[in-house]
Amino acid sequence: MSNTWKVYFLALVSFLVGTSEYVISGILDKISETLGISVTLTGQLVTIFSFVYAVCTPVLMALTAKWERQKLLVSAMGIFVLGNVLSFVLPGFELFVAARVIMALGAGMVVVTALDIAAKIAAPGKQASALATVVMGFTASLIIGVPLGRVAAAAFGWRSVFGLLALAGLLAMFVLYTVLPRVKGDDPVPLSRQLAFLKNGKVALGLAITFFWLGGYSIAYTYISPYLLDVAGLKEDMLSAALLAFGIASLAGSKFGGFSTDKWGVFPTLTGGMLLHAAALILLSVSVSLPHSWLLVAGLLVLWSFAAWSTGPTQQFNLVRIEPNYSGIMLGLNQSMMQLSMAAGAGMGGIIIDQVSLSSVTWFGMIGVVLAILAAFLLRLRMSEGKQMAQANE
Repeated sequence: MSNTWKVYFLALVSFLVGTSEYVISGILDKISETLGISVTLTGQLVTIFSFVYAVCTPVLMALTAKWERQKLLVSAMGIFVLGNVLSFVLPGFELFVAARVIMALGAGMVVVTALDIAAKIAAPGKQASALATVVMGFTASLIIGVPLGRVAAAAFGWRSVFGLLALAGLLAMFVLYTVLPRVKGDDPVPLSRQLAFLKNGKVALGLAITFFWLGGYSIAYTYISPYLLDVAGLKEDMLSAALLAFGIASLAGSKFGGFSTDKWGVFPTLTGGMLLHAAALILLSVSVSLPHSWLLVAGLLVLWSFAAWSTGPTQQFNLVRIEPNYSGIMLGLNQSMMQLSMAAGAGMGGIIIDQVSLSSVTWFGMIGVVLAILAAFLLRLRMSEGKQMAQANE
C-alpha cells in the first residue's frame, strides 16, 4: 500500500472517532427521550467527551512519547473500541457517561497519532494536504456517521450506533497493525514543557483562533437537531437529508481548506473561511423566521458547514509551522484546544438555551467566530513583526 493510501486509511480511522463524537448531536432528542433526561443535560455528553479528550490527551501523549507510532495507534484504537462496547451494553445515563469517558481517552490518542503519522509519511510539500485528508475523515463523519446514526437510531435504537462503531474499530485495528510503517516516536517532552509553549505569544494566539472558531461552531452545532426541528420547522424525514447535506459540505470545505492553504497561504484561507462562517450563521438566524424557508435553511447549512470546516486543516498546519520542530506537541495542543472549545461551546449552548432561547444559539456562535477572526489578525501582525526582525538581524 502506498503512503497516499495509508494516509487515506488514517482518514478512515479518524472518521470512526469523529462519528463517535458528533453522532450525539444527530440523535440528541432520541437519547433524551430514552434516558428520560432534558435536551440540555443530554447535550452535556458532548461537553464531557470533549473535556476528557482535551485534558487527558496531552498527558497520555507525553507518557507514550517514546512509543512506536503504529503500536500506539493500535493500542489507542483498542481503548476506543472498549468505550464503544460499553456504550452499547451498559444501561442508564451514569454508566453511559463512564463509557464516553473511556471512549474519549482512546479517541484523543487516535487522532493525534494519526495526524502525526500522516505528516511524517507525506511527500515533501504535501504535509498540509495530508493533514487535510485526515481531518477530512474526521469531518466525513458528519456526512455518513451523523445521518446514518440518525437512521440506525430510528430503526434499531440509538445504542446500535456504538455497537457498529465497535465492530468497525476492531477491523481497523487489524488493518493498522498490518499496513502501517513503523514510525518512531518523538523525544519525550515533559508535560510542563509542553504547557510552557502557551507562554509563546504566537502559539497562544494560534490556539485562541481554534478556541473561538470551534467554540462558536459548537454552541450552534451541538443542538442542531432540536434547532432544525423546533426552530426551523423541519420534519423528521427531512432532518436526515439536511444532516447529510451538512456533512457533504464539511467534507468539501475540509478538502478545499488544505488545497487553499498549499496554494494561497494560511491567513487568506483562515480569514476568508471564518468571515464566510460568521455570515452564514447570521443569515441562518434570519432565515428561520421566514415562511416556507426550508430550502433556504438547507442552503445556508451547506454554506455554514463548508466555511466552518475549511478552517480545520488550515489551523492544523498553522500550529505546525509556528513551531515546526515540535509538530507532535503542536498537533496535540491544538487537538486539546479543539476539544476544550467544543466542551465550552456545548456547555455554553446549554446555558443559552435555558436562559435565552434555542433560536439564539446561532447568534452567540457567530460572536465566537468573530473573536477568532480578531485573533487571526493579531497573529498575522505578530508573525509579520517577527519576520521583519529576523531579516533585520541577518
